[in-house]
Amino acid sequence: MKNKDILAMEKAKFVEKMNQAIKDDDSQAFSEAFSELCQKIEDNVLEQARDLLTEQDATVLAQRGVRQLTSKEKEYYEKVIEAMKSPNPKQALSDVDVVMPETIIDSVFDELATNHPLLSKLSATTVTGLTRMMMNTNGEQKAAWGKLTAKIIEELTSGFKEVDVTQDKLSAFLPVSKAMLDLGPAWLDNYVRQVLYEALSNGLEYGIVNGTGLDMPVGMMKQVGEGVTVTGGKYPDKKAIKMTALDMTQMGNVTAIMARNDKGQARVVTDLILLVNPVDYWRRVLPATRMLTPDGVYVSTLPVPAEIIQSAAVPEGKAVYGMAGKYFLGVGMASNGRIEYSDEYRFLEDERVYLIKLYANGFAKDNNAFMVLDITDIKPVRFEVVNVTETPVHSAVLSDLRIGGKALSPEFAGATTTYTVTTDNATNTITAVQESGTADIAITVGDKSVTNGAAATWTDGTNTVKVVVTDGDETKTYTVTVTKE
Repeated sequence: MKNKDILAMEKAKFVEKMNQAIKDDDSQAFSEAFSELCQKIEDNVLEQARDLLTEQDATVLAQRGVRQLTSKEKEYYEKVIEAMKSPNPKQALSDVDVVMPETIIDSVFDELATNHPLLSKLSATTVTGLTRMMMNTNGEQKAAWGKLTAKIIEELTSGFKEVDVTQDKLSAFLPVSKAMLDLGPAWLDNYVRQVLYEALSNGLEYGIVNGTGLDMPVGMMKQVGEGVTVTGGKYPDKKAIKMTALDMTQMGNVTAIMARNDKGQARVVTDLILLVNPVDYWRRVLPATRMLTPDGVYVSTLPVPAEIIQSAAVPEGKAVYGMAGKYFLGVGMASNGRIEYSDEYRFLEDERVYLIKLYANGFAKDNNAFMVLDITDIKPVRFEVVNVTETPVHSAVLSDLRIGGKALSPEFAGATTTYTVTTDNATNTITAVQESGTADIAITVGDKSVTNGAAATWTDGTNTVKVVVTDGDETKTYTVTVTKE
């Protein structure tokens, strides 16, 4: 049997091909890469089976990934194997009167939630059997003192929304050879779960990072929430914040935006992750977060408690920074969970191709939970005692400005500094996001200061909001005239 490290390296090559095919929108290349990956998994399972052909110890088998099946799982696989061996598997599978037990997809999901670098950090759950569920997007919810007025009830319930967990469909192809069927239920289960793990881990990771929302999750790199314009089912990209260093000043400025949700409610920032492309990790991020001490030891200089995760789904030159627990991911098996015969692909003469259909939904719980960073110009970390002359890159431009969920007129653009908006609310949150990580933001409503991300109180008629952005010698003032009707 192959060494696990060697097998992992071989799998990584196929995964790289699959990710490139997704970026190129090349379905044929993706199918070929995935079939090669399935073939590699099948070869490994067959080799394991030969090595353990006479092994009966359940503990030893479990260590090799061969589970002790439940009675329902064994019955299911026995009927599936019988159908797959028939001359007409398509008809035979449609006559199978048992569905795939939920414990199979639960087992795969448990492994993803434990071992996958990204998926293990998210607010992820299996939702098999569900079609809709209620979710609190606010996270923490405060109780209220006094009478439950309409305003308090609105505040307490504002974070709850209904989620369609069957929104996006996932498909995993299973090339199954005759030799695999002869091994029996436990080994077929081993193969099915490995293929599902690879299909879900790669397909979901791409959607979680930069999915458009059209037939796939809404990625961390997309804008979400009230006031976002969704075109053709696709969510708009977030504008990247320019970073020149991953130091305390710039990382602190960006992290401070996350300390309030998009409703202006303060929260503790936890579960921080920094997703970067593997190429960027070695070329840019590692030099920017490691320093050689006088005694010859490299130490981390990242000033925030964030876990750096390499992901091929992140475009080069960009990074995704945010709170992993604020991304919802639900994955489940279709209600009539079956393995179906597929006429779409035929790879090898002695193999038949089958299909497992699943569903999923994923999105950030609020727009402030994740930020996109431009890391093309980040500098390597240096000792402060070294005199380095560098030309600072300053920008006093905003990448986003929001007054609650209201639409600004004209639509926001960093170069436009004057806007109007109408509201019938007594208060609205004001959220400004700087284009540069070194910029400071000061917000006033009339002569009163307002904390960025907090709610402002309006008087009847017109209210003047000024947002002053300062970065080095550059200053830019944005003015919004808010009319309360």
